[in-house]
Amino acid sequence: MALIFDMDGTMVDNMMVHHRGWQKTLAAYGLELTLEEVMATCHGKNVEIIERLFPGRYSLAERERISFEKESGYRAIFLPELKLVNGLPELLETARNAGIPMGIGTAAPKGNVDFVLDNLNIRHYFQAVIHADDVEKGKPEPEVFFKVADRLGVPYDTCLVFEDSPTGARTALNAGMKAIIVTTTHAEHEFKDIPSVIRCVPDFSGIDLFSALKNLK
Repeated sequence: MALIFDMDGTMVDNMMVHHRGWQKTLAAYGLELTLEEVMATCHGKNVEIIERLFPGRYSLAERERISFEKESGYRAIFLPELKLVNGLPELLETARNAGIPMGIGTAAPKGNVDFVLDNLNIRHYFQAVIHADDVEKGKPEPEVFFKVADRLGVPYDTCLVFEDSPTGARTALNAGMKAIIVTTTHAEHEFKDIPSVIRCVPDFSGIDLFSALKNLK
């Protein structure tokens, strides 16, 4: 068995900072979106998001530059607020002490992953970290979770995924994995039709890890 964590919105409660960052960046390039529209459309790899919103307008190098602008702004804004979601430090310690392998499968770029893992000094918990630069296809394609499981050396159906978004929950479904949803950004009712979801929680403090892992059997 193994645990796979999404990062943004799951390990750290940062999605509203990301959404406002996208809103500001897209407006600078002529696309005015409401916060609700940003939440509905800005998910997955950054270069894919930009191509989806500006089809054919920007080269890959230009999309990467826009992505860098957005993420640099996000990191500067979020650093003073950076912390793990409640209950996650204790869950990570419990899993490590029990010898349960753990990995991260995120759509975030490497710079944002390093920003979280190194500023919070939690890299040692994870034996596998797969980010946007490591995959060809972003979520909801299951490639990111498959690569984490492969690096951990565990079967796909023995992985428990922690996610925060419907797209992430569908990624777990497409990977043949069960998911627990942390409702930092999305409401519980948004996951009612996604069969990979075994539970929705406001944070990690109420999770009995060993009881949750029994749901995988």
